[in-house]
Amino acid sequence: MRLKVLSCGLVGHACMAAWPLAVLAQQPAPTDSAPTVSELTANEIIVTARRRDETLQTTPVAVTALQPSMLEAKATMNIGDLQGAAPNVLITQQPTGASTANIAIRGIAFADVEKSFDPAVGVNVDGVYIGTSTGQFLDFFDIESIEILRGPQGTLFGRNTIAGVINIRRTRPTGEWGAKLEASYGSYDTIGLRGVLNIPLVEDVLAVKLFEFHQQTDGYMRDAFTRERLGRNNSENFGATFLLTPTDNFEAILTLEEQDQRFDSYFGSLMQTGDVFCSFVPAEACNRNKTDDIYEVFRAIDSRGKYRAKAATLEMSLDTDPLRFDSVSSYRESKERQIFDLGEPGLYIADRDQKYHQFSQEFRASGQLTDTFDFVSGLYYFVSKYRLYQETTVFGAFAGAQDTRGKSESYAAFLDMNWEFAPQLRLSGGGRFTHDKKAYRNPFLYSGAAKESWSKFTPKVTLDYRPNDDMMVYGTWSRGYRSGGFNGRGLTVYSASTPYDPETVDSYELGLKSTFLDRAVSLNIAGFYTDYKDIQQSSTITLAGGQGNETIVTNAAGAKIKGIEADLTVQPIDDLTFRASVGYTDASFRGFLVEQPVTLADASIITRVFDFSKVNPIFAPKWTLSLNGEYVVRLEGETTLTFTAGYRYLSPYDQQIAPDPSLYPGLLADPNGTSVVPVPRNDPRVRSDPQNLLDLSVSLAFPVGNGKSRGRLTGFVRNVLDDRGPSFAFTVATFPPLWAYATPREPRVFGVQLGFEY
Repeated sequence: MRLKVLSCGLVGHACMAAWPLAVLAQQPAPTDSAPTVSELTANEIIVTARRRDETLQTTPVAVTALQPSMLEAKATMNIGDLQGAAPNVLITQQPTGASTANIAIRGIAFADVEKSFDPAVGVNVDGVYIGTSTGQFLDFFDIESIEILRGPQGTLFGRNTIAGVINIRRTRPTGEWGAKLEASYGSYDTIGLRGVLNIPLVEDVLAVKLFEFHQQTDGYMRDAFTRERLGRNNSENFGATFLLTPTDNFEAILTLEEQDQRFDSYFGSLMQTGDVFCSFVPAEACNRNKTDDIYEVFRAIDSRGKYRAKAATLEMSLDTDPLRFDSVSSYRESKERQIFDLGEPGLYIADRDQKYHQFSQEFRASGQLTDTFDFVSGLYYFVSKYRLYQETTVFGAFAGAQDTRGKSESYAAFLDMNWEFAPQLRLSGGGRFTHDKKAYRNPFLYSGAAKESWSKFTPKVTLDYRPNDDMMVYGTWSRGYRSGGFNGRGLTVYSASTPYDPETVDSYELGLKSTFLDRAVSLNIAGFYTDYKDIQQSSTITLAGGQGNETIVTNAAGAKIKGIEADLTVQPIDDLTFRASVGYTDASFRGFLVEQPVTLADASIITRVFDFSKVNPIFAPKWTLSLNGEYVVRLEGETTLTFTAGYRYLSPYDQQIAPDPSLYPGLLADPNGTSVVPVPRNDPRVRSDPQNLLDLSVSLAFPVGNGKSRGRLTGFVRNVLDDRGPSFAFTVATFPPLWAYATPREPRVFGVQLGFEY
């Protein structure tokens, strides 16, 4: 039996059980000949990691398939809660943008909110690529499947997927009357109200799913003086999905949705003696620790933001057997404005107003032409435009405005094939040709527009061997590509009009997928080596006159990344499941040279070349570990009690390329020298602490009324150990440093949820 990864939302019987039971809950009642729970192990999960339905254990890709019940049982709310759920995967929220995620996989990341920059990890929702980091921090209610693909996925998912892909699918309209409702309350006056209503409009022809998600919180930061709670967030996500099935071989799915968010964005101070701004802030705002202190804010103004995004997605498929044709069309637009007190308190205030829209169209043809050969091919088009207008105030005085406008276009054609050329031996491969064009304008700096284009072919070759039904070994070589572009925050004519080039990776991977002990145990292992070239590295530097700073991207480095990762699932008895994953990454730069201006003690300006080859790459923890357990107690009738526990460990990692200020005297000992200055490490302030995150929950699921409806009551605790520290840390400028700030991660949180499904 092959089963899709199924969703139960945050309500219903499936959410209360271990994940194999969540799958069973969607199936007819078992008969004497039906498979037992222990037979329905991970190798029966269907994934779409290669744009075709395949079992997890026969897909030659390092992919983690996360059943929604695994996350919902611990009250997972958004994509950030995936952090630690898969090996070598890191997800944090970028505080200077609305619903913005910083995502790293296998030591490859790009952390910036600007829409002129492309993310390194592709986030796909219902087959649609989200073109910026803004909007990637998604709500996790009403999800059908989540797949985390590790390693470059350029052949099928396109450019800007050099680190991997997070592939998310939401549930389809059922065509039957039904509803899922949930209310929750937790620490910091966090309230959630969520609902999905399924309605059959025309029996077997037209159905609709209506959804509404509301989330609000008072936040877990405080004003250092008034003790007022800070960090408020109010988010609404609503829409409708229509399913049209006029014939047996054609269907169309149209989703219309909108997200409205109003939020505060406050930062804890990481300023220290030696930072320029430290001389102008209250004494207690400097030299603070990175644990409890960063939960306090020295506020001068209300830092606030608003974000509105609308989207329409149309998916159509026609099955002509043996060929299938798919079309995915999508339009997304967003408007946002944020006013940030970045310098604390009131020394550097940015008022940012942005507009963005994207359109994408993909056509695919696929088919099983023979018993041993299948393929997926397609054409893809993507276009986006954005405008950013920003005004900046420094020390209470107007310090200038920025008006940047950008356009990006991408065309691609791709082909991916499987050929079983001998018993148990399969050769897979293909490639994608991509052509990118970008244009950039900054009328405050220069007239006209800067333009550039790039083209790249990204191939992939995989050989896998299946000696029996319970084992597969594979080897893969693939190439990934991330488009070049322009610096959206360049403040000089040169930096704003000079493009940076694409970056590429060549990835080599060996993997093993196996099940044993009557499929009660599954173990997947992958080892990888990545040659990372022309890395697009973001740096915040002091301007060449010493007046202000700018954030620019340069192709400054290459890197070698190697590592290993493993996923283990053990089900010793029907109602008990253990899961574990571990990842190890060893990443190091090579040839990372940066030329930048330096302000000396006598206020003179010189230019030096710095060698950052010895510093740590950003968002690349050496170790990630997760341990999870679920146990189901069956009570009277169909009532169940489910206990879950999950532990995640993340070793320290750097969040920015920024020289350690304590080394400045040594680095600049020879101000007139011309030799390259070595930088041995990053600023300790941008280094995270080790994270030990423990989550617990208990859920009672019970029938309601005639038994066709289900109720659920869940109590949960996230971050039981109250492990505190920075979720995001940043220093502004170097030589000299101006200031530094951080946002804290979620502290210990208690909550309760009440759900109902019929």
